[in-house]
This record gives sequence, C-alpha cells and structure tokens, in this order.
Amino acid sequence: MDISYIINHLGEDRDEYYGAVAPPVFQTSNFCFKTVDEMRQQLKKELEIPFYTRGFNPTVAILRKKIAALEKTEDALVFSSGSAAVAAAVMNVVKSSDHVVCVAKPYSWTNNLLSKYLVKYGVTYTFVDGSSVENFDKAIQSNTRLIYLESPNSLTFEVQDIAAIAAVAKAKNITTILDNSYCSPINQNPSDYGIDMIVHSATKYLNGHSDVVAGAVCGTKERIRKIMAEEYMTIGSIISPQDAALLLRGLRTLEVRVKRSSESTKKIIQFLEQHPKVKQVYYPFSENNPQSALAKKQMTDCGGLFSIVLNAENTNQVENFCNALRYFLMAASWGGYESLIFPVCALAASKSFENPLPWNLVRCYVGLEDADVLIADLKQALDKI
Repeated sequence: MDISYIINHLGEDRDEYYGAVAPPVFQTSNFCFKTVDEMRQQLKKELEIPFYTRGFNPTVAILRKKIAALEKTEDALVFSSGSAAVAAAVMNVVKSSDHVVCVAKPYSWTNNLLSKYLVKYGVTYTFVDGSSVENFDKAIQSNTRLIYLESPNSLTFEVQDIAAIAAVAKAKNITTILDNSYCSPINQNPSDYGIDMIVHSATKYLNGHSDVVAGAVCGTKERIRKIMAEEYMTIGSIISPQDAALLLRGLRTLEVRVKRSSESTKKIIQFLEQHPKVKQVYYPFSENNPQSALAKKQMTDCGGLFSIVLNAENTNQVENFCNALRYFLMAASWGGYESLIFPVCALAASKSFENPLPWNLVRCYVGLEDADVLIADLKQALDKI
C-alpha cells in the first residue's frame, strides 16, 4: 500500500459522509441504540464499532487505520500523549517481578516510567549501551519480559541494530517495543525488522503543526485488543475527536514535511561540521558517526533532528548563542513547521530529570524555513560565543 494512498484516502468512506472530502468530526461522547440486543451486540465489539467514544470514535478510527498502515502493522491505538502511549505499551507487557532491558539514555519520561514508577510495583530494569547487540543479550535475565528500544535514541541519537536485537528477543520469547518518533514511518519501519510494538509521540512528525499532544501504539490486532481491554479503557488516556481530526490533517503532508526538513538539515549539518565553534555534531547520517552505516541500513533518511556540542567555555556563552537566534525558536518538542532549539543547560532548574548530558549540548530541529536562512541565523548566533 503506497504512502500517498494511506495519508489521503485509507479509511475514508466518503460515500458514508455525504461525499465530504475531509472526514467529519464525530464530536459525541456516546452513541444510542434502537434495541437492547443491538446495544448488547455492539458492546461485544467496542474496539471496532461505536458504543462509547472512550473506546471507539469514527474520527479516531480513521486515524488509527492510517497510522497502523504507515507502520505496516495490523492495528493501532491513539493516546492523549506520547508518554501515555509508551506507558500503556510497557505496562501491558510486564507485571510485578518482571525485568525490562532498555537502551540507555531513553526519553526522559520513559526513563521515569521504568526507574521511578514501575519499580514501586516490583518491576526491575537494566539500562544498556545500545551500540552492541551483546549488551542486550548479556543483560537478559530469566524474568526478562521486555526489551525497549529507541533507534535513534534521545538527544545523542545512537542507533541500535534492530533486526539483530529483535532476533535475540524472539529466540527467548521476549517482547520488543521501539520508539520510532525520531524517524517517523517515512524514514523507518521497525516492523520490517521484527519489532513487536512501535510507539510514537504523535505530537511530533505525525501531527507536524505543534497544536496537538498525542501518542500512538502500533502492533498486531491481538496486542492492540489486549491493550485496549486493559490499559486503554482503564486509564482512559484517549485522544479527543477534534484532536484526531487535526492529526488527520497533519498526516496529509507528513511525507512532504519530513523530506523537506531532511534536505535542509543535510545542508545545515555540512555547515556546522566545519564551524570552529561547534565541537561535535550528533546526527545519525553524519560521515563522522561511527554508526552511520548501520543507520543508513535501517533508515531511508534522517529527518530534521540533531544535536550540537558548542565550543563554549561557560554556560553564559551557550546562552548567548541560544538567545541570539532569530529563526530558531527556543522550545521543547519538535517535528512541526517551525525550527527549534532546546539547550540542555536549561534543565539545571528542573528536579524532574537526571541530566547526564553535556551542559554545552543544544538539540536542534529544522523545520520548513529556507535552509540558507537558517544557516545564516546559526552563523550570526555562533559569532556571539
């Protein structure tokens, strides 16, 4: 199934909606029935047909079909945030006394889920350097039920050998989950490499307009039904029909946005790698990255997210650089139309996260602005160091 069909037409039964080009928003909390038996029968299939919007909503259902197809999986669920999607997927796999092997330096709230939340219920974990498959194999215990990956992972963007790790997990009947937010389904499909479940912060590329917070879990119908019957319905971290409609709008331009961002980023990386004020660039497709061959084997392209370590003597110089930027907005998140920076030194005021990263690291995201304009902006800001 080609991407253009998925994002423009899949799941959109326009004959049922008076020929509406854009899917209607079913802004209703519940659905009524003519007979008791009709109500009874629909309750049996709450994941597939309308009964109550917490379980099934027609607008959300179209979105689920598209996201699942983009990730080449049978089904998907959409959540009210990426962290909710990650939590539901992980909690559905593990129980008290189980063990999780997770790639080191995961997304901060994934780290919190494993190291601060699930430990209260007897779940143990091991963080491992993801650059070697052997590290995962050695960390597996008799009670290991889950291997959790981010490839590339947060802020420094190391990749893991997805196929090899999935093979190790399958041989020992261990479930695998991979956060694919960095790549999006445009640049990587973990299901092709044997990953069981794929999670997304749909806030990022999938939405692409910085106006919706959402998450997604993709997998087999069996796995999705199990999550739906347990975490999804119990915790209730669902997306609203209005937000689902905004996400459908965002998906229309997903491929175009990701490719535009990627092409601009390549030009910007070439500039930054030659600049004396830039000590290091973290970017999977960089020729200076020892994992570039693996990255290019698994990923069709690299997107617009990278990090730089500045040649700065103190935090003030990092702040001078960040404060001088005119086109790069200073904000969390990424994946939208606007270019962004996130300086690690800003985390010094937060007690929510342990910060093992260099104080002079700045994460950058390239949006849809002209690449030459962004290069000029970076140049004048780097001159302030």
